[in-house]
Order: sequence, then C-alpha cells, then structure tokens
Amino acid sequence: MTTQTRPVTAEELLRKPDDGFRYELVKGELRKTVPAGSEHGYVAYRIALLLGQYVEANNLGRVYAAETGFRISSNPDTVRAPYAAFVSRERVEAARRVEGYWPGAPDLAAEVVSPNDTHTGVTEKALAWLDAGSRMVLVVDPLQRAVTVYRSLDDIRVLTEDATVDGGDVVPGWRLPVADLFR
Repeated sequence: MTTQTRPVTAEELLRKPDDGFRYELVKGELRKTVPAGSEHGYVAYRIALLLGQYVEANNLGRVYAAETGFRISSNPDTVRAPYAAFVSRERVEAARRVEGYWPGAPDLAAEVVSPNDTHTGVTEKALAWLDAGSRMVLVVDPLQRAVTVYRSLDDIRVLTEDATVDGGDVVPGWRLPVADLFR
C-alpha cells in the first residue's frame, strides 16, 4: 500500500515546531540536515564574519548567517539555508521588512562542505542557487582547504589557499584570501 503525501509548504516549514533538527525544503519535500561539526562550524563562522565586516563597513547590504531561509521557488516550495548569504542594499531597501523567509535567492550564497556531504549534493545545491538567481555561490571545502566559486554554469573556478576570492560586481571591492578561512 502506497501512502500519498502532499508537498509541504514554506509556511508550514516556518511554523514547524522545533524538534532539534534543521530542515530545508526542496520541491515540497522536507530534508533533515545534520548539525555541523567543529571545523565546519568554524569555517562557516569565518566566512560570515569576514563577509559581514566588509559589507557593514561599506554599507553594501546585509549578510545573513546560517539558519536563514531563502524561498527560491514555489508550487512546490523550495526553502534553502546557506551557511552565509549576502543581499545587496538595493534589494533590502526594495523589500523593506520581510516576514518569514527572504523571497528569492541571495546575491551571494556560501555553503560549507560537511563530512557527510556528497559531491553530487553540493553541486546540486550550488547550481540550485544559481538557477534561483544568486550571482555568486561559494562552496568552501575545509578538508581540501579550497573554495569553488560559481558565477554561472560556464564560470566555475576552484581556488586554493594561495588564491583570493574576488567579490567582483556582486560584493564590489571585497577580496578574501582563501587561507583566511582556515586560520
């Protein structure tokens, strides 16, 4: 006997009682995620800190920490939560006060590879951010001590510790030495 279940909505996810787990919503399906380990959490903190300091000092917009949901598609709903995200000042001002999940993708989404992540899963998430409208996606790999920068399907670069991430037109003037993420 097959049980038919209906897709979960973003509103239902937002109202879901806390059961100690973190969830994302992908095409109406809840996906439980495992809490970050020590190294993973530290690297996620570093990218949010270094991006946030620059964005605030230059009044470029807002940086959001892990756990912030972005509703990137509807019917069925998809709500993703990057480990760090940037939304430009212009978009923040146009949206005014947002109740619930941010409507749409951040300009920049940063993901940190966990020991339990698969290459396919991480790539799927990075491409989903681009498809939803993110203009830059950073995938930080603590084990490899590298950052993969996705700007489009045709512009993907892997940067090692001796390289520097350039914010380009997404976060103008921001430069992040990859090694600074792993201090």
